[in-house]
Amino acid sequence: MRLRALLENDALGLRLLGGDDELDRGVRGVMTTDLRDPSRYLSGGELVLTGLAWRHAPEDSEPFVRILVQAQVAGLAAGEAELGAVPDDLVAACARHRLPLFAVHESVAFATITEYVVRQVSGERAGDLAAVVDRHRRLMTSGPAGGGPEVVLDLLGSDLDLRAWVLSPTGRQIAGPSEPAGSAGGAGDRVGAGGAGGTRGAGVTRGAGSTLATGTPGATGAPHDTTATGNAAVTVETESTAHRAGAPLSTKSTAPQTGAPHASKSTAHQTGAPHTNESTALATPTSPVTAATAAAATTPGALPAEVSTALAGEHLSAARAGHRPPHRTTVAGTTYSLFPIQHAGRTAATPGSGDVRESVLSDWLLAVEADAGDWPPARLDLLQGVTQLIAVERDRRDAARTVRRRLAQEVLELVQTGAAPAEVSARLRVAAPVLLPGLDTAPHWQVVVARVDWGPDAAGIDAGAVAQALLEEVLVDPSTAGADASDRFAVAHEGDEAVAFVPLSALPPVGDSPASEEALHADALLAAVREPLSAGLGDDGRLTIGASAAVSSAEGLRGALEEARHARRVAAARPGPVSAAGHHELASHVLLLPFVPDDVRRAFTARLLDPLREYDRRHRAELIPTLEAFLASDGSWTRCATRLHLHVNTLRYRVGRIEQLTGRDLSRLEDKLDFFLALRMG
Repeated sequence: MRLRALLENDALGLRLLGGDDELDRGVRGVMTTDLRDPSRYLSGGELVLTGLAWRHAPEDSEPFVRILVQAQVAGLAAGEAELGAVPDDLVAACARHRLPLFAVHESVAFATITEYVVRQVSGERAGDLAAVVDRHRRLMTSGPAGGGPEVVLDLLGSDLDLRAWVLSPTGRQIAGPSEPAGSAGGAGDRVGAGGAGGTRGAGVTRGAGSTLATGTPGATGAPHDTTATGNAAVTVETESTAHRAGAPLSTKSTAPQTGAPHASKSTAHQTGAPHTNESTALATPTSPVTAATAAAATTPGALPAEVSTALAGEHLSAARAGHRPPHRTTVAGTTYSLFPIQHAGRTAATPGSGDVRESVLSDWLLAVEADAGDWPPARLDLLQGVTQLIAVERDRRDAARTVRRRLAQEVLELVQTGAAPAEVSARLRVAAPVLLPGLDTAPHWQVVVARVDWGPDAAGIDAGAVAQALLEEVLVDPSTAGADASDRFAVAHEGDEAVAFVPLSALPPVGDSPASEEALHADALLAAVREPLSAGLGDDGRLTIGASAAVSSAEGLRGALEEARHARRVAAARPGPVSAAGHHELASHVLLLPFVPDDVRRAFTARLLDPLREYDRRHRAELIPTLEAFLASDGSWTRCATRLHLHVNTLRYRVGRIEQLTGRDLSRLEDKLDFFLALRMG
């Protein structure tokens, strides 16, 4: 049941004092307590009832509310019999922590509220339990070992009428349903979709750490039994049955257990606006945008590329914000619920139990075309089990990648230590058939270097491993489905840096044009993945990538590595969380920018641009965009005015204002160059 239902029953006499935007949180049970610290009796999702006997001073409210929030309770209901009106300090503490707070009239017994909640929750579970247990058993017996994630997704479609996709953190489709899109109806018509398909409310519930049928203890300490059948019995743990007595009491009532642990409350990440991308990752002779769109159109059940990219961005943004999954969002008028798929050897991330930045850029996600906001906890537990099944398959495929990573590490060490070209060539001859099976000629090679930098508080994060996993995904054509699409790259990491060795197969001649190579181009490498990765990097992360030119032999590999590293430093000199540079940029003026000290660059930029920024802020004069357009038009008044849709006289006025504020003359080449460099460095 939802907290909102408590206000819809007048007999309960509850008044909402705060948290009206959190009323869609799920309630799993009731806990009555006057203990100062009831955390040992809380497992998540409870409505906590209290007579306020624990409060002796206003300072007591903050720690009490903080304990409840850390235990992930659904809400707090405070009785008015002991102190009269609910104290303002308790109202303020709940508001700070976004904990819904209700006032219970002194004429209403806590037992009345407890009986109502238990009856509602028990009825929901009893009707769903047998079906969930049977579905869980079938998923276990037909899991990844019997055919990969597609088998699990097809079972979700046939048993629960839910269409779902496994996506990479960049939005590339790993697996999807076998039936074409739209063949199963809308999410709002599905069994178990929980009502309308809209994103109603922000709270969702989930099974916290549910386990598969392997006898592994769950959060409740008992093995998960997929053959058990439920009943409507109510478990009650009681320290005291006194209602609103002066002595501390703790009474807990829960609905029947299904073998899955208690669900925990969360605030779902939600948005009503879809994200879109206009381009894609690989710059090849065939437009990758066209390729990705065509692949989505012809692959049965595939999501459109712009939808999957938007879903990945929403998932990464919610994960970085610390929201508990599943995350609900609406893209192109369709509601999706997003479940993280974490490595099988790692438990679900919880606040304070590790840094999410270690895995957020590598974890897959399960996108379900349905609104999970009204699902009962047992169904959410089932979806958690599905993600664990897929995680096992993901770990198996990651293990197969170990060979390619080892080859890359060996090549990197040989190149960096100045080994003889013959020795490097021998290692490349071993690597080539592993990466490009069936190739009968020695390929050319390209080197790509990536680095992920976090804020100063990220000392414990293995940034090199993060960059390695991310580079393995970024280099894949986004139109290529499946988990094995990165098999043609070998990526190593050393320190905070990841290095990819990319074999380039020759493309056949086209007309009179000679054979060419399928080289990666830095300016297009990040186009399709920039938006979701920016969401995952947040305000404190940066991804920078540099790509070398292609080399034809081992002799050129060391130079290619240095070229890629230098290109990455050029990319690092640019603003923004995601940036890339290629070898062709090393011959231009930007070659010098990475070597200018940061304090010098900041001072130079501030001296030229700060007066214009301040004027724009106060007058909305758009002097900075005008300056950029003027320089991009090579100082042509006519072309610049056309570009900005301005009259030439208006443009002349703006340029005159720029010269007046900065003391520079835009007719002089030196001043134009200074402005150009300031804009590039700023």
